[in-house]
Amino acid sequence: MDIGNELIIVAKLLIAFLLGGFIGCDRERHGRDAGIRTYAAVCIGAALFTSIAAHLSDTAAASRIVANIVVGIGFLGAGIIYRNNASNTSHGLTTAATIWCTAAIGVAVGLSMFIIAVVGASALYFLLVLHHQKWYLKWKHKMVSHQVEENDAD
Repeated sequence: MDIGNELIIVAKLLIAFLLGGFIGCDRERHGRDAGIRTYAAVCIGAALFTSIAAHLSDTAAASRIVANIVVGIGFLGAGIIYRNNASNTSHGLTTAATIWCTAAIGVAVGLSMFIIAVVGASALYFLLVLHHQKWYLKWKHKMVSHQVEENDAD
């Protein structure tokens, strides 16, 4: 691989760093365990593996690398999710899902799909900040109240 290709991969890593950090920003701001560093690392790692795989002459090997990113992130997500039987609640679902999506954004960067990566990162950030918007919380409360009323009527 020549220096020109390596510099392109470095640029991709910087883009992945920025997009992953952007996604992790909201999580960091609200004191979650997974924040800027985690999301940036996942995005950079996925972009790096994918960028390297894209330069392999064996398309099947490159496909296996991308597929194994999904498996690896799934394993990471499984470690994040836990169930609290005492309160009958689950925790970590949003973190696991957003880390999985952040890996996909890194793969898109690694494959030079920059518009898709930026739109994906923006959509993911929107979903994360949605939880802190008053209009959304009001709508959510209304939906839950309506569901409770329907269950009570049954």
